[in-house]
Amino acid sequence: MVRLFSKIIKERRANPDKGDGFDLLGNFMKIKYKDGTKITDEQITGLLISLLFAGQHTSCITSTWTALFIANDPSIIQRIFEEQDQILERKEDLTYEHLTDMGLLHDSMREALRLCPPLILLIRLAMVDIPVKTAEKTYIIPKGDMVGISPSVGMRLESTFKNPEKFDPDRFGEGREEHKIPYAYMGFGGGMHSCMGQNFAFVQVKTILSVLFREYKFDLLGAEFPEQDFEAMVVGPKGDCRVKYSRRNNI
Repeated sequence: MVRLFSKIIKERRANPDKGDGFDLLGNFMKIKYKDGTKITDEQITGLLISLLFAGQHTSCITSTWTALFIANDPSIIQRIFEEQDQILERKEDLTYEHLTDMGLLHDSMREALRLCPPLILLIRLAMVDIPVKTAEKTYIIPKGDMVGISPSVGMRLESTFKNPEKFDPDRFGEGREEHKIPYAYMGFGGGMHSCMGQNFAFVQVKTILSVLFREYKFDLLGAEFPEQDFEAMVVGPKGDCRVKYSRRNNI
């Protein structure tokens, strides 16, 4: 991968007009540090590899978790089928506009991320003194302190999410909206450094799942629902993830 990316960077430097100047690689090549030092090709390669793996693993695992949770709940999967049939009733090609109308599929993905976030620890540096208010008192995070939070714990707090162990996409719906409490929902992190690719992730994962649930029905084959693999770099399912799938009757 290093050789591949290095070759592409070298070719772009030799032909700077090849790109439109606004793509990701073009922006990386323009990066300068505060003292004016230009970023090196080696550093650009590292950034590209980091982005590739960050997007690939998290989207793949989120697709898997969301599909497993939906397939494990007969009432939810039936509603997903109905949503797909209603939005794509004429069996036309899937478009971005179709995806934006898939509210239940969208909330199912958010709920899967709430229950099984890909990262178990997020760290932030306090740049100023930060007051944090709770029901009992106000705490101060001093400037310069590192703060670590666990989305796996924070998004299962019963004080925020009713019946937190249950897969319940409707908790994001109008009238409940449990995720709107500040920093309660951290499926994509939060603050200035929340995931910059979250909108693309929704499009990517919902596209995959829309195609699957539009055409197939699923039954989990494992005796137990898969556990979270907390020993992995990105937390995926551990256990029997096999499914039996067949064409839906109306396809």
